[in-house]
Amino acid sequence: MEIKNAQQAVDNWIKAHGVRYFNELTNMAQLTEEVGEVARIIARRYGEQSEKPSDRDKDLGEELADVVFVVLCLANQTGIDLQTAFDRKLEQKTRRDHDRHQGNEKLK
Repeated sequence: MEIKNAQQAVDNWIKAHGVRYFNELTNMAQLTEEVGEVARIIARRYGEQSEKPSDRDKDLGEELADVVFVVLCLANQTGIDLQTAFDRKLEQKTRRDHDRHQGNEKLK
């Protein structure tokens, strides 16, 4: 699915199942909360913190999808064409970082 299709799918879902978008500040707080849930899983599953029994059933993919959903909400309600913005960013990073990482000894 292209990003623009995902943005439309989120908008359709909001119109069919939600009353309206939460305001931008509420969605920003929601995004922060969702990123925190991703961080908790990563820190405990892949980092040095021990995983609590209550965290073992958490689905990292589901939590990442929550982050994407809220990002798409924010893009929709602020009039951002995320597909265009992402394509531009990828092009910019490709030009800027074309061989930047190839010579990084830390990555070998």
